[in-house]
Amino acid sequence: MTTFVLVHGAWHGGWCYKRVARLLRQAGHEVYTPTLTGLGERAHLMSRTIDLGTHVQDIVGVINCEELSDVVLCGHSYGGMVIAGVAEQIAAKIRSLVYLDAFVPENGKSLFDYLPAEQSARMRTDAAQNGEGYKVTPIPATAFAVNAKDIAWVDAMCVKQPLATFEQKLVLSDRQVPKRVYILAAGWEPSPFQQFGTRFKDDRGWQFVSIACGHDVMVDRPQELADVLIAAA
Repeated sequence: MTTFVLVHGAWHGGWCYKRVARLLRQAGHEVYTPTLTGLGERAHLMSRTIDLGTHVQDIVGVINCEELSDVVLCGHSYGGMVIAGVAEQIAAKIRSLVYLDAFVPENGKSLFDYLPAEQSARMRTDAAQNGEGYKVTPIPATAFAVNAKDIAWVDAMCVKQPLATFEQKLVLSDRQVPKRVYILAAGWEPSPFQQFGTRFKDDRGWQFVSIACGHDVMVDRPQELADVLIAAA
C-alpha cells in the first residue's frame, strides 16, 4: 500500500481528484486530496492574508497531523509550487515528488516568474478590477482543453484564487527526495509547462512521462494518471 497526497492547482479544489482517488483506493492505496485554504469547499475562508506559504502549511499540516510518511506527493499546475515548499520543510517524509503539468520552482522564484509578463499583468489587473484587489478570476476550462463533457462542471466548481499565491517567492535549498517525476500534458497549447518538459525529459534525476490530453489530467485521463502515480511509488 502506498500513501498518496494529491494537491490541486489554482482555482480548483480537492474535488478535481475524485476520479483518480477512487481508482487508487480501489487498488488498495491510502489517498488524501486536501483542499487549499480559500478554495473549493473552503472558499468561505478566502481572505487577503492567504499566500503561497498558507497553502504550503495546509499540506504540511495534513502530512504531520495524519502522521503520514513515505508519501507520494503530487502537485498539479500551481500545486507544483506548493509541493516544492512542502518538500523544503519535511523532505524526510516524502518518497516521491510528482509534478503534474506543474510549475517546478527554483530558489527565489514565484509562479509569475514562469509566465509571460503580459499574462501576469492581466491577472493583476483582473484582481484589481474584479477581485477586490486580491482575487484572480479562474481561467476558463476551454483554455486548458478540458474534455467537452466536463467543461461546464469544471467551470462551475472553480473559484477565485488569491493573487498573493502567484506573487510570493519560494526560498528553497534543493532538499532531495528519493524520486522525482514530471508528467507533461502534451495535448494543449500554449502551455507554460513545456519549459519544464524540455528541462526534465532527458534529465537522469527525473522520470518523465507525457500524456496526450489537456491540462486537467486528473479530469481527462484518471486511469492513466492513477497508473503513473502507482508507478511513481
